[in-house]
Amino acid sequence: MRGNVQMQEEAERKEKINPTIMNTQGMLKENALAGKTIIVTGGGTGLGRAMGTYFLELGANLVITSRKLEVLQQAAKEMSEATGGQVLPVACDVRDYEAVEKVLDAAEAEFGQVTHVLNNAAGNFVSPTERLSPRAFDAVIDIVLKGTANVSLAMGKRWIANRQPGVFLNIVTTYAFTGSGYVVPSACAKAGVLALTRSLAVEWAKYKIRTNAIAPGPFPTKGAWSRLLPGDLAKKLDPAQRIPVGRVGEHQELANLAAYLMSDYAAFINGEVVVIDGGEWLKGAGEFNFMDMVPGDMWDMLEKMRGK
Repeated sequence: MRGNVQMQEEAERKEKINPTIMNTQGMLKENALAGKTIIVTGGGTGLGRAMGTYFLELGANLVITSRKLEVLQQAAKEMSEATGGQVLPVACDVRDYEAVEKVLDAAEAEFGQVTHVLNNAAGNFVSPTERLSPRAFDAVIDIVLKGTANVSLAMGKRWIANRQPGVFLNIVTTYAFTGSGYVVPSACAKAGVLALTRSLAVEWAKYKIRTNAIAPGPFPTKGAWSRLLPGDLAKKLDPAQRIPVGRVGEHQELANLAAYLMSDYAAFINGEVVVIDGGEWLKGAGEFNFMDMVPGDMWDMLEKMRGK
């Protein structure tokens, strides 16, 4: 476990970066995930790494995958040192079903069995759709939708054959419900993952396999926003400005939710998609939510007009 001094230093660092972000602590009790072995796709960086680190803190064994083995190995070393947990890095392109099977083989050889899967691997382009090549569209669809399907099918077949309970947790997005311009491949792919989540939740529940999803709002990760929104756009289009609670998410908040849905405490939750976005998508969905821009004196004028 991380020492108190290190945790305090991390809290102070977060406060300096963004004083509106709460210094959230881990939610579940110690060893809440003890005895579990969790595969996290896209687990070596960003939100996947944040969630995986908390799983380790709660006593789980962890398998992290992505295409770059060097990144995974470095992440595994750092995550293990920070938590004392066991981390197995295995390179994998989730678009390749045979590569996914090899990850499962390696995980079972190392830990005996896999009990949980977090489908987190993703790709995205922010672009006018007419500017995208077919290859760009294919890349996102194949990683997000086909990759999630590959991992779910490969793992699900093993769980069912072995009569072993299991838990899938998929990462979607709120525009999987609504659609969104400028990220059309991602919207299509995430909508497919949403349908997969709800479909398998019903079909595979009889095998004691639960399937849920999380739809995160803005959770900043190093370099991600600058790649999606280069130059001054990241500042001009600051998502915190459109979130009712007035801030972006903290990684630990997402990790807390993911750990809860993975845990036995959530054993009666199946087929659900939990949004964690500070109310962002609801604000965008409401036709008159923009009216929070109306100043008080204008409301006074409108009220007087109604009285006439």
